[in-house]
Amino acid sequence: MRDLISDSLFHFVIGLACLITGSSSLAAHDHAEHQVIRSAQNGLWSSPETWESGKVPGAGAQVLVQRDHQIVYDLDSKEVIRGIQISGKLTFASDRNTRLEVGLIRIEQLDHYCEDGFDCQMVVESDAENTGEKLSAAKRLPTLEVGQPDSPLPAKYTALIRLHYIEGMNKETCPAIVCCGGRMDFHGAPLERTWVKLPYQTAKVGEARIVMPYPLPGWKVGDRIILSGTTRQFGYIGTRHRKDGDDNSVSDNPATEERVITKMRHWGGFDSKLQIVSFDKPLKFDHLGSGEYRAEVANLSRNVIVESADPDGVRGHTMYHADSAGSISYAEFRHLGKRDTLGKYPIHYHLVGDTMRGSSLVGLSVWDSHNRWITVHGTQYLVVKDCVGYKSVGHGYFLEDGTEVYNIFDRNLAVQALGGKPLPKQVLPYDMNLGSGFWWANSLNTFTRNVAAECDEDGFRFEVVERKDFNPLLPILQKDGSTKEVDIRTLPFVRFDGNEAHCQRLFAINLGGFAGGKFNKEDSDVEGIGPDYQHPFLLRNTKVWDAHWAFHCGSPCVRLEDFDMHDCAYGLWRCVMHRHEHRRLSFSEVNTTVFFPRAAGDSNYSYSLKDYFDLEPKDDLPPVSVITRVETMPSGQIRVRGVTSDNYDVKQVLVNDQPVSPTADNFQEWEVVLPGPASGHSRLITSAEDVNGNKELMPHQVDYFHDTVSPGSQLSKK
Repeated sequence: MRDLISDSLFHFVIGLACLITGSSSLAAHDHAEHQVIRSAQNGLWSSPETWESGKVPGAGAQVLVQRDHQIVYDLDSKEVIRGIQISGKLTFASDRNTRLEVGLIRIEQLDHYCEDGFDCQMVVESDAENTGEKLSAAKRLPTLEVGQPDSPLPAKYTALIRLHYIEGMNKETCPAIVCCGGRMDFHGAPLERTWVKLPYQTAKVGEARIVMPYPLPGWKVGDRIILSGTTRQFGYIGTRHRKDGDDNSVSDNPATEERVITKMRHWGGFDSKLQIVSFDKPLKFDHLGSGEYRAEVANLSRNVIVESADPDGVRGHTMYHADSAGSISYAEFRHLGKRDTLGKYPIHYHLVGDTMRGSSLVGLSVWDSHNRWITVHGTQYLVVKDCVGYKSVGHGYFLEDGTEVYNIFDRNLAVQALGGKPLPKQVLPYDMNLGSGFWWANSLNTFTRNVAAECDEDGFRFEVVERKDFNPLLPILQKDGSTKEVDIRTLPFVRFDGNEAHCQRLFAINLGGFAGGKFNKEDSDVEGIGPDYQHPFLLRNTKVWDAHWAFHCGSPCVRLEDFDMHDCAYGLWRCVMHRHEHRRLSFSEVNTTVFFPRAAGDSNYSYSLKDYFDLEPKDDLPPVSVITRVETMPSGQIRVRGVTSDNYDVKQVLVNDQPVSPTADNFQEWEVVLPGPASGHSRLITSAEDVNGNKELMPHQVDYFHDTVSPGSQLSKK
C-alpha cells in the first residue's frame, strides 16, 4: 500500500479511518481535527517549551507525543486530559508523586491523534533484510514507562493513572490504555511477598489484629489487605441453576475480609520471625492460621496504580496487542473491566502469539474487576507470577480461546472469582462464565504453587465441550515451532504441581467434568476424551480443603501424586476413572471419599480392574524457558534472569552456552551473569535440557540494548 501512495496520503487515510472508528459524531471528528496539542521537543510535560502551542495540555486536551520525542510526565494534576497518542516516549517522573487523569492512552507509532480504544491502526511493514536494520528499528518503539524493571518507582512516591469516560468516546472501548506494537511498562516498588499464609495462630472473630511473618519487606501501615475465607458456604449446583431463578454468590456473605493496616509491631524476642499486624476493624469470621490448613493474607496496595475514575459508571481496561513489548510488576489495577463486554479486561494480552515472549506479570494486585483479572488470549510463553486477584465478575485468571500454550502461572492467589454471564460473541461458546479462579481449555501450560479460595464455581477448571458450534480441533504451536491441528482435550500439562484450593462451596478442582453440575450429556464435559496413557494429566502435591467436591474429572489418563483432601463433603466425585492412578492420597474429615465412578459420557459404568493402573508415562516434551529480565550491572556485566518449566527434572539451563544458577527448585527460577559486549548490544539465547535428554527446540532469543530495560522489547526469533 505504501509503495502506491505517498507517506502523507497514507497517514491521511489511516488517520481518517482512526477518527471514524474512534469518534461517535461529526463534532468529535472536528474536535479531534483542530485541537490536537503536539510535542515540539524533548522535555517536561509541565514546560510550555515542550509543546508546539507553547501551552501545557490542560482539561480536555488531545495530545500527540511525536516520534523521537521523550516527554517526562511530572504533574500531580486533577485536570482530565481527553486522550494521549504516544508515538514517541512518555515517562513518569520517579522523584515525585504523579497523577494523570485521562480518557485514553494509545501507544502506537502514528503521526496523528487517534481515539480508538481497542483496535490498532498501524500497518506492519515487512522486516528489513539486514539484521542491523531490524535492531535499529526495534529501539524506536513508542513507549509508556511508569518505572523500569531494574529501577522501579521508589516506595515513597505514587504514580496514579485514573481512566475517565469522556463524552463523545465509544463507551464499549473507552476509557482504556492500549499498546499497539509499542512498549508499555509499569513497575512499582517490590514486595518480597505479595501474599503469605498465616504462620502461627488462627485469627479470631472479634479481633482487630493478626500474627504475621516478620519481616515483610514492602508492607506498611495504610496498606489494604485481605484475609481469605476458611469457612465455606453451601451453594446451589451452579449459579445458573438456583431453584428460585435468582443468582446467588459467595459475595452475598463472604468469609474473605478486607482490612486496612493501622500498626505493625515486631513480636517476641530479638530473633523472632513474627509480628503483630493491627487493622481498622474487628474480624467477622475466624481465619485458620495453625496446622496444615491456613488462610492467606494478601496485600492489595501498590504505589503504581491504574484505576477507573468512576467504578459505578463506565469502567476502563488495558491491553497489549501483538508485536508489543514490556512487562508489569508490583502495580495495582483496581475497579477496571467492562461488565458483560468481550475483550475489555483489566489486563488483556490479545492475540499476541509468541511475539511477546519475555513479557511477565509479577506481583500485581488486580481487584474489584467487573470482567476477569488477567486474560491471556491467543498468547504463548507469558509468565504470571506472585499476583493477587480479588473479586472479579467471571473467571479470574483466564485463558481465552484454547490455543494458549507454554504459559507459566506460578504462586498466584485467586480469591472470589464470581459468577457472571457468557460474553457476547465469546470464542468458546460453551463457557458459562460461572466463576473459576483459574480457567483454561488447553492444559499445555504450567500451574505451580497457586491457591484459589472462595470462588463461586471452581478453584481450578479445565473445560472443553465439543458441540455443533465448537470443534476442539485447533491449531496449536508445537515444540519445534511448527503449528498443527490438535484436539485440545488430549494435551497434557507442562506441569501442575503444588496447587491448593479451599473454601470452595462447589468444585475445588474440575478437570473436564460437568459444567456447573448439570448432567445432560449434550451439555456435558470432555466425554472421556483426554491425554493418552503415555502423556497423562499428572497432578503433584495438591491440597484441597474446606470444599464440597474436592476433585471431579471427566478426562481419562490421570495420575494423582500426594493429593491431600481434608474437610470435604466428597473426595473423588463422579470421575471417569479410566486409566487413573492414585499415589499417596490422603483423606481426613471427608464424608465420602469416592462417589459413583462413571464411564465416558455418563453411560453405564462397566470398567474392570485392568482399566486402572496401566499408565506408561513417557517424557518427550522439552523444557520451556523464558528470559524475564536483563539488566546492566555497575561492573558493565549483564545479569540475566528467567524461568524454566518441565514436567520432570531439568538437567541444565544455558544462556549463550553459559550454565545458569538455579534460585528455585528444578530451575523454576534462575540467573546468570554474562560479560557486557563492547558494542552495547547482546543477543541472548537459552538452551534447556531435562534429565531424559529432551532439549529445548524453541530457545528464547532476546536482543538486549544497554539503554533498553525490557527484554521483551528486543525480541528476535529464529
